[in-house]
Amino acid sequence: MVDDLKQAIEVVRGGGVILYPTDTVWGIGCDATNAGAVRRIYDIKQRADSKSMLVLIDSTAKLDYYVDELPGIALDLIDVSDKPLTIIYSGARNVAPSLIAADGTLGIRVTQEAFSHALCQRLRKPIVSTSANISGRPAPANFAEISDDIKKSVDFIVNYRQTDKQKAHPSGIIQLGAGGLFKIIR
Repeated sequence: MVDDLKQAIEVVRGGGVILYPTDTVWGIGCDATNAGAVRRIYDIKQRADSKSMLVLIDSTAKLDYYVDELPGIALDLIDVSDKPLTIIYSGARNVAPSLIAADGTLGIRVTQEAFSHALCQRLRKPIVSTSANISGRPAPANFAEISDDIKKSVDFIVNYRQTDKQKAHPSGIIQLGAGGLFKIIR
């Protein structure tokens, strides 16, 4: 895993796109603050600009930097969640503009998976995390299900966990609104 981390960090810092394991499905990722790299992911996925993507961070302590106002309930939800949880926050900031939805929101997940956590921690920036598939097609359940087209379109493919055949599942998604209101998306 150490060599994969070194290479992934070098590629991401250079504006590249990687294919990597996350706490859910395999992801296509890049530095979430690099607008050009984010644009490449939209192109790779053939995804409409209006469909935002989420980002991973390694610590709840970093949430304040990416949202204007952190709802208190967010930390409680993260603490009690027994599976990966993406929260959609209002007042997104400090990421590439195309990651922020038209309503000013951004999906953020605090990852606990070893590789993606270490990547975010060492890079000291959020990482885009979107499923490794063409938009509209099913998300691959493991590395073996990722299409060759996706694999050929990235700058680096992480070796760590490629042989893991365990079926991965997407995260839960909750959107937080004003006054502690929330909406369960998935």
